[in-house]
Amino acid sequence: MTENLLETWSIHNRINLYLLESLAEEHLDADMSGKGRTVWALFAHIHNVRLMWLKSAGEDLLAGLEKLEPKPLGTKDQLEAALTASGEAVGKLLARSLESGQRISGFKPHTIGFLGYLISHESHHRGQIEWALRLSGTPLSDKVSFGLWEWGSR
Repeated sequence: MTENLLETWSIHNRINLYLLESLAEEHLDADMSGKGRTVWALFAHIHNVRLMWLKSAGEDLLAGLEKLEPKPLGTKDQLEAALTASGEAVGKLLARSLESGQRISGFKPHTIGFLGYLISHESHHRGQIEWALRLSGTPLSDKVSFGLWEWGSR
């Protein structure tokens, strides 16, 4: 079961990266209202929340990881590198917790609940990214929209 749970996290992270990969660099400044978080800031937030949990529950896994500021906008390459690295670190945290049977420090009830929390949180922000793009006049293609649900091939 541990292998399946870790694979679930890995697939989820690849879905985030698939979405990012589908965007043009100029779409990183799209937002929903002109006052809200930009696409860049939403991806940065996902990464930064991961770092917050790593700081709380696996500080040794933070080596080489840095917070991304919501402004100024960075590049897709920066986001990809950050999300890849923080995704791997969270995977290690999950593996450690699942293998030891210890819960994630600061999170209740258990590690599987933590995985569900992370996927729910990040999927919520993926939805905000999609809306920001749609409202800015650059909706995702049908291929990408449907591709976000192709967990068996990501």
